[in-house]
Amino acid sequence: MFTILMVCLIIMVAVLGLTIATINKGYAYEHKVDPLPQESPVDYNETDHDDKKAE
Repeated sequence: MFTILMVCLIIMVAVLGLTIATINKGYAYEHKVDPLPQESPVDYNETDHDDKKAE
């Protein structure tokens, strides 16, 4: 009975340690974001909306 308890405790400690290691590795990951494009934004107020007429 004592050996079963020890095996269970060892497995539990191993799973807990791996869980903590995985969480720490995930928080340490540095996300990289692509830079924004350098082209000028489109001004939709100056476009010609007469080309698209509702039928």
